[in-house]
Amino acid sequence: MLYIVLVLVLAALGLLVTALITASSLWAWVSIGLSVLAGLILVADWLRRRRRAAARPAASEPAPSEPAAPAAPEPAEPVAEEQTTLIPAAGDLGDPADTPEPPPVAEPDVSAETETTPDAEPGVEETPEADVAILADLEDEVVVVDEHPRYHLRTCPWLGPRDTIPIGVGEARQLGFTPCDRCRPDAALVATHR
Repeated sequence: MLYIVLVLVLAALGLLVTALITASSLWAWVSIGLSVLAGLILVADWLRRRRRAAARPAASEPAPSEPAAPAAPEPAEPVAEEQTTLIPAAGDLGDPADTPEPPPVAEPDVSAETETTPDAEPGVEETPEADVAILADLEDEVVVVDEHPRYHLRTCPWLGPRDTIPIGVGEARQLGFTPCDRCRPDAALVATHR
């Protein structure tokens, strides 16, 4: 049935293109007719499948006047009906509800990290509001490291061999970078400009 509908839809599409090229309304009406016919076939097929599915459970129940036959043992696995499945069964797409949860992973103890750990992100320097106003106008250069949120002085011990990007302190603050707590760039820059 579906193949017939597919052929009808493709024919309707071809006739629609022909109607547009030749500017003939006859081909457009024939295209519409084929599309309606394809829709009717789909509806008829849907109704037929629905009736067949409703008839199966009614046929399996015994008539009230007949004595009930002894119950046959149920098969271990239900017999799968041959139908087109549009929605995959649970677990076919890796549903989270069907997958076992992994064992919990212990969170690393952040308090155990010290400032001597080379890969630990340095803390944020606390800057007074008066100094923030001064820093906004400064053009002095600080450095940032790609993928890290802090800006530093070039002499910061945390930088080590990392690749740095020079940037003005005012621009660094505008872009959302925060001062490093190890080299304290805000305090050093404000002190040099006072």
